[in-house]
Amino acid sequence: MSSSVSDAVNGGISFWYADDGLPAAREPLGGDASADVVIVGGGYTGLWTAYYLKQAVPFLRITVLEQKFCGYGASGRNGGWLYNGIAGRDRYAKLHGHEAAVRLQRAMNDTVDEVIRVAAAEGFDAGIHKGGVLEVARTPSQLARLKEFHAQELAFGEKDRELYDARRTAERIKVADAVGSTWTPHGARVHPVKLVKGLAAAVEALGVTIHELTPVTEIRPKHAVTPYGTVRAPYVLRCTEGFTANLKGQHRTWLPMNSSMIATEPLTDEQWESVGWDGRETLGDMAHAYMYAQRTADGRIALGGRGVPYRFGSRTDNDGRTQPETVEALREILVGFFPSLAGVRVEHAWSGVLGVPRDWCATVTLDRTSGLGWAGGYVGSGVATANLAARTLRDLVQIDSGQGVRTELTDLPWVGHKVRKWEPEPLRWLGVHGLYAAYRAADRRESSTPSAESSRAARVADRISGRH
Repeated sequence: MSSSVSDAVNGGISFWYADDGLPAAREPLGGDASADVVIVGGGYTGLWTAYYLKQAVPFLRITVLEQKFCGYGASGRNGGWLYNGIAGRDRYAKLHGHEAAVRLQRAMNDTVDEVIRVAAAEGFDAGIHKGGVLEVARTPSQLARLKEFHAQELAFGEKDRELYDARRTAERIKVADAVGSTWTPHGARVHPVKLVKGLAAAVEALGVTIHELTPVTEIRPKHAVTPYGTVRAPYVLRCTEGFTANLKGQHRTWLPMNSSMIATEPLTDEQWESVGWDGRETLGDMAHAYMYAQRTADGRIALGGRGVPYRFGSRTDNDGRTQPETVEALREILVGFFPSLAGVRVEHAWSGVLGVPRDWCATVTLDRTSGLGWAGGYVGSGVATANLAARTLRDLVQIDSGQGVRTELTDLPWVGHKVRKWEPEPLRWLGVHGLYAAYRAADRRESSTPSAESSRAARVADRISGRH
């Protein structure tokens, strides 16, 4: 392993917690209890849902149950991309028409500003900088995909998106071999842990009860079952995202896809000058096995991508520890993008899981016959999508309880969408690992050919996986 990563802190949940500190644990559930709404999962989805529901109907007794502590999962480990991407938009366009998908996209555009608004209104600093999202192409085939992607985004209503050639890309950020990029203003960098801590505090201040160290083992109508007692409520909302497979009967609902990250040491002024990045955009690329990065508030680069994409049997990690070869692979991506940073030390590495439905479509649902609701399957776009999902769950609960009427959010095409289950093991493990092997092979091939055509292996993998 490179000396620049050998002494990196590996795991410890995430760099974000190393930077901001682990929270003091809230009390676990003390026995059987009752509520009007019980929310399972103390990440972004669960906390936002509690926040908006309690604001809308202050007399509601709302309880949040979290297996470890709020933000332990993807909400405290992600790349800090608060942006307008949403999983499944193209499929929703096919199922419900183009205009329905445009409405969904517009709602996502607005969601970025909604999160920023709430952080300001509640008075917590989440390290937010709204610099937009810049996605770069570094090969002819990536450039072709980027131009197609740019045209699609315009077709879905993003009139303020911009397309850059190599020169204009370099003026924003000096990515080696970049031949073009596309930028949208609908994105911001955030510090994920500061966001989740601020949100949890705001939720408690409203009068919501949060029990941590309380794993829910089973959800059934009007019951959330834990080792310490059962919480009974007319509405039980599952907001467990990548940890959904741990629940009884949910093993094949959403696949827990693994994603890994590294954070460098703080860069010097000279190093930043060699990189550019003055706009502090979040940065991505058009590779099949894509990367994502941000310039942190304290002057580091935090960069992520797929390492080992999936653990057999839908297992999830405990502390975010990442395989050494994944850490090295991410460092190679960093240096490939920014050769001038070859000697920069990687100070932290970590991993986490995100929820992937079989058709790669994020969904929000409330079953009015049982009172069971859920939201998730964000496929890595959850920092903003969780907020939109939560406001939608709020409206659905209000409608069902006679406290509200149909809204623009409840009419969005992802509401009530049904997804088939993932294949049983070992097919699930073989399929996911095979797909990502094909994506990595496609990226290697495209980097060594002048062809603008995407690799056939990647196109086949997309069809098999259900991504397109």
